[in-house]
Amino acid sequence: MSISVIQKIARKGSDKEKIAAEVIKNPEALPSLFEGLNSDKAAIRYGCEKILRFISEKKPELLYPHFDFFVKMLDSENNFLKWGAIMTIANLTEADKEKKFEKIFDRYFSPISGPVMITAGNTIGSAARIALYKPHLTERVTKKILKVEKAKYQTKECVNVACGHAIDSFSQFYEKI
Repeated sequence: MSISVIQKIARKGSDKEKIAAEVIKNPEALPSLFEGLNSDKAAIRYGCEKILRFISEKKPELLYPHFDFFVKMLDSENNFLKWGAIMTIANLTEADKEKKFEKIFDRYFSPISGPVMITAGNTIGSAARIALYKPHLTERVTKKILKVEKAKYQTKECVNVACGHAIDSFSQFYEKI
């Protein structure tokens, strides 16, 4: 690539899915994306996160060796990076032959109980992919999602929104329950 992946991300209106497809074809650009997560420039930081998430959707085995990196991002002070990690980890379960997800199962689903509804919503919304990619966990995933009913969020409306995420998630894998 004549222009670096970071330069492409920095361009206003850059096509993140297209850049992700290029990185999938040329994985040597992958380290730049991980470095970009620490950029002072928000457009680069969030662009790198989005591209990594797209890669996790299209070719999870390419990012699977970095599974533990994304687990550490669950503790990020930056909520956007945390939410991206939640979705990326769910995508990586498709390639999880080493059963790494099983080791973080409870930690992964802990945001459902609150207090941050958006973090819970991302977790609940990503749960369907986990149930589909890891059918042996479907019952446990279902039980974790159902904890939304007793969750403590800022308002009653937040509980309703989180319950809506649960309904959407269940609709994707209800035949497997």
